[in-house]
Amino acid sequence: MPLPTLSLSLQIARFDEASTHRAALPRHRVARWLRHALGDDVQTAEIAVRVVDADEGRALNRDYRHRDYATNVLTFDYAPAPVVMADLVLCAPVVAREAAELGKPLAEHYAHLLVHGALHAQGWDHETSEQDAEAMEARESAILAALGFADPYARPPGSRRKR
Repeated sequence: MPLPTLSLSLQIARFDEASTHRAALPRHRVARWLRHALGDDVQTAEIAVRVVDADEGRALNRDYRHRDYATNVLTFDYAPAPVVMADLVLCAPVVAREAAELGKPLAEHYAHLLVHGALHAQGWDHETSEQDAEAMEARESAILAALGFADPYARPPGSRRKR
C-alpha cells in the first residue's frame, strides 16, 4: 500500500544550537518518518513541524496544556483522517537533553518524537489508560522498527514501564 501524500512545513526557530538541530532533521528524513507514522485511513496529511527553544516550548505548554514547563513534543491536531492536519512543536533543549540521557543520537530521538506526535494527531492517546498507553507504545515501536530504529520502550525483563 502506498504511503499517504504529505505536505510538510519544517521550521527551525532561531536559538543557540539551532544548526545542530537542523542537521539532525533533514527534510527528506522528517517526511519519511511522518509518512510512516500515518495510518491506513489517512489519504493525505498537512503537517507543520516547528523546533523551538525552551521559552517558546514552555509558553505553549503553559498556555495550551496548563503545564508550566517545556515538554519534548506538543501536538495540535486540527482535522482527522482521511485528511490529517496538525502542528507538531518540538522543544530542542528538551529533546537534546533526553537524547543524551538515553544515550541516543539526536536524530533518532527526533524520529521517535515525530512519530509520537503524528500518532497523537491521529487520535492515539497514552494518558487515557494503561491499555491505551501500551497500544500507542506498541504502534510507535513497530513504526520505528520499520524505519530501522531500536525500540524506544525496550526495558529489561521484570522492569516496570516508565511514562
